[in-house]
Amino acid sequence: MSDTRDKIIELADLLIRTKGFNAFSYADISGQLSVKNAAIHYHFPSKADLGISVIQREMDQFEIQKRRWEKLPEDAQLKKLFDVFQRRSKQGVICLVGSLTPDFDTFSPPLQAKVQEMCSGILAWVTACLEQGRAKGCFHFEGEAGDRALMVMSNLSASLLFSRVFDGSIFSRMSGQLTKDLE
Repeated sequence: MSDTRDKIIELADLLIRTKGFNAFSYADISGQLSVKNAAIHYHFPSKADLGISVIQREMDQFEIQKRRWEKLPEDAQLKKLFDVFQRRSKQGVICLVGSLTPDFDTFSPPLQAKVQEMCSGILAWVTACLEQGRAKGCFHFEGEAGDRALMVMSNLSASLLFSRVFDGSIFSRMSGQLTKDLE
């Protein structure tokens, strides 16, 4: 991957997490990177192509993290996920899921499919982690693990949103309560 392409993806990722997908343009990227819009279009003919690349990079990074965590007990794995969100909170950004899903209906079908793939992959991992952890006695909760995974992810995403409005303690309070609810 070219250095310019990497920088475009990195900046687009930040813009999505801070402004939202529909709130930035190629001009925002070209201005900050001191490149022409044509350079961005060379790598990403459409904004949807850029969005798909940002999501793919996030999915690739998540796969790497999951492999690093797989030998840990499930409660420790989930804590690692919480740590990722805590870092995002400290950075003042929100997760891609929380940033992209509000605009989902405005996306092209390929971008919608990539958002769905990302969301499904994260939820599948959290669900498996909860199911396996409950079977081993790490977690105690009622109901289906998939439903609990939806609650965990929606709460983590919301914690980042509320942290923007209030203060950084919101994340700690919400993640702490989530942890207690699973014990």
